Amino acid sequence: MNTIAVANSKSLVPPDKTTSLGAIAGTRALGPDILRAVAILLVMLLHLPAEATPLPLVGIRPYGWLGVDIFFVLSGFLIGTQLMAEAARRDSVDFKSFYLRRAFRILPAFLVVLALYTFIPSLRDTPTMQPAWRFLTSTLNFGLDPRSGGAFTEAWSLSVETHFYLILPVLVFLLKRRATMVFIAILAATIVIAGMGLRFAIWQSLVGAPAEVHEYSQAFAAYLRDIYYPTYNRLDGLTFGVVLAAVRLFRPLLWERYMPPYIALVIGSILATAALMIFSGRGPFAETNLPLLLQPFPGAVVGFPLFSAGVALILGAMLDLQPKIGRWHLPAITGIATLSYSLYLTHKAVYQLDRMVFGRENLQGLSGFVIYVATCFIVAAALWFVVERSFLHLRDHLVPRSR
Repeated sequence: MNTIAVANSKSLVPPDKTTSLGAIAGTRALGPDILRAVAILLVMLLHLPAEATPLPLVGIRPYGWLGVDIFFVLSGFLIGTQLMAEAARRDSVDFKSFYLRRAFRILPAFLVVLALYTFIPSLRDTPTMQPAWRFLTSTLNFGLDPRSGGAFTEAWSLSVETHFYLILPVLVFLLKRRATMVFIAILAATIVIAGMGLRFAIWQSLVGAPAEVHEYSQAFAAYLRDIYYPTYNRLDGLTFGVVLAAVRLFRPLLWERYMPPYIALVIGSILATAALMIFSGRGPFAETNLPLLLQPFPGAVVGFPLFSAGVALILGAMLDLQPKIGRWHLPAITGIATLSYSLYLTHKAVYQLDRMVFGRENLQGLSGFVIYVATCFIVAAALWFVVERSFLHLRDHLVPRSR
């Protein structure tokens, strides 16, 4: 029986293998931590004003938005591993436990930061902000036009994650006895190809509106609103992360045979580099000086899945290399990865706070960069120790992880 879920003699993997791989979702491994640290540093760099960006980082800064795509791949893999391994062990999914644990993990720090943005307007990086109900209902990323409220818009990715948390457990439960690996491959290919087609169609509709596309601020806002933010356009990273989890859980020998770590690392690096080259092409709008994010076909169409596939392969390679790299002593990487969520929530508000305290004229060059990084980590560490860690301990007491 080619099923994804039944942990018996006819399962896709034996129970002990399922259990050991499923534990990945609940433990720290250096490979994922390296990617998580790179992702948050890229996002922080993207939102750092150009005048405070050190010269060696100027060329990297335009690509900082790719950090979010790395987060999506990691989330797809870790949540996918957790849910599918549980379904294989128990022939079921504990919805209550999953949603409660996710709520304890995501909501406390998010609600604290949202309250600060809402009730202390001086912390906002832009004067206007979307209504609070859009943040609370995870609808922020639909029709989000930064021109009508740009403060705390980085929370758009949390809306995507929330939709993923709501849908994936249901899919795993419904398909646990029916889905073969071929079915999963077809489903994943359908999602990726549909996303490519949808982004191309939307981009073509934007091209057909010259007044909106050819002026810099109008074009950038339209791209963010219609292509970059909506969940249905950003499923590539999550999908490739889930596929990686499924292959490593239920076809480990196939992965070991055709994707040994150094092969996966090389192929993944090639795919990610190819995506970067595609995104760096100026295309037919070279004269408009649009940012690298705002690229026409093929960047807006194939760049996202190409980069996500590369990151997924790199992640798989790092997991296989864990016995080796796990011996490395890199406390800075672990620390950055641990604080990544708090850093993501607070880094834009911290820069605004820095401008209020130190003055914008003192936040330029290397000194401005050092102040920004130092204050970001101080605030993130405070949020982690006071809020995140406290609620994680409470979660583990009230909602133990299913065994």
